[in-house]
Amino acid sequence: MQDSYSKEVKEAEKSLIRYCGEFSPFIAEKASGSYIYDKDGRAILDFTSGQMCSVFGHNHPKIVELLETAGDKAIHLLSSILSPPVIELAHKLSSELPEELSKCIFVNTGSESNEVAIRMAKLVTGGFEIIGFSGSWHGMTAGAQSYTYSKTRKGYGPTIPGSLMIPAPYEYRCPIAHCKGTCDTTCLEVGMRMADQQSVGEYAALIAEPLLSAAGMIELKPQYVKRLKELCEERGLLLIFDEAQTALGRLGKTFAFEWYDVVPDFITLSKTLGGGLPLAATVTTAEIEEECHRKGFVYMTSHVSDPFCASMGLVAFDILHGEDLSQNALKMGDYLKDRLLELQEKHECIGDVRGKGLLLGVEIVKDRETKIPDDDLGRNICDRCLELGLNMNIVRMKGYGSVFRIAPPLTITKEQIDLGITMLDQAITDCLESA
Repeated sequence: MQDSYSKEVKEAEKSLIRYCGEFSPFIAEKASGSYIYDKDGRAILDFTSGQMCSVFGHNHPKIVELLETAGDKAIHLLSSILSPPVIELAHKLSSELPEELSKCIFVNTGSESNEVAIRMAKLVTGGFEIIGFSGSWHGMTAGAQSYTYSKTRKGYGPTIPGSLMIPAPYEYRCPIAHCKGTCDTTCLEVGMRMADQQSVGEYAALIAEPLLSAAGMIELKPQYVKRLKELCEERGLLLIFDEAQTALGRLGKTFAFEWYDVVPDFITLSKTLGGGLPLAATVTTAEIEEECHRKGFVYMTSHVSDPFCASMGLVAFDILHGEDLSQNALKMGDYLKDRLLELQEKHECIGDVRGKGLLLGVEIVKDRETKIPDDDLGRNICDRCLELGLNMNIVRMKGYGSVFRIAPPLTITKEQIDLGITMLDQAITDCLESA
């Protein structure tokens, strides 16, 4: 079966740009709930929610219903023309957020939502320097990519001036060789001092994911974020929370920053907001929006404020609250994490299990003493999982280990988790025996 898929993929590669390295050998014919299927009906349990976007499962009935009735409404309009879905979603999103965050714009992708926030931050502050975290991922467009410190930087020429980086609080691999498994924020203090030394005095913003996914599933803890906000305020840095993967229940609350006693100046949403369709948003304060408007702020794209995609955002909140999926993410996330910890006790190659809610990481190492990443084993486990019927995603970055990103739909059941754990356990066992 694998060979036939490889032949189909090889044929497809004749016409496709290979935008992700190598394509998966599995070709999906359809998807439903926690599964994707090939043309022969073989089911693959999806522990990635697509590209972490199908947060409510694939083809949720309410999303399908929206697609079926879309022809009765406006799908696309001139960007300056508003529609009821856009207005309703703006009101809905504002009502879900703290009173300070009251101004919204709706675009298509996470890259775009971050571009909007960065553009507004630069305009309102008059600065141009943006700080990001090591290992971060904020998008593929020029601005967002400039503050993305993952493996996508090399070979593409200069980034936008003013790109600064501080170390992520990677407790398992302390970036300053200081902590013993528990971050005490020393890396933050050191990082900000280093940024100050690089700065030319034109700070604009700091952008952060509450849980850095591409960096290896590194969670920002409440005490860390509290100090981060203080350091930003001391420097006049606006704080942008990129909640592409963490919002709409994924970490057990509607928005991840609700776990902190901090309100950012911007929040950017994408992936989960669209539930599998292209919808993103940037939300900020009335004061920032007013100042940007006064200075002539412009962000015009072909699909800004598209009514159809805005309708999807309304459905997303309906599903999230109607099915109490934030609570299910906490419940199932705890259960999944416990099952992963059981695997860690069984398999020496699992160096660390971390994360929150249904956004978890499993780090694969050669041994726990040296913590040397085992990229080959991680890749082999990932491939074997797919053969067994489990879709997994692994990030491999120099200095960031080999880490599985586990993000099943929030509708995942205990039985499906048990099935996934059984397949992961088998894949690890098979790969270790064949090594």
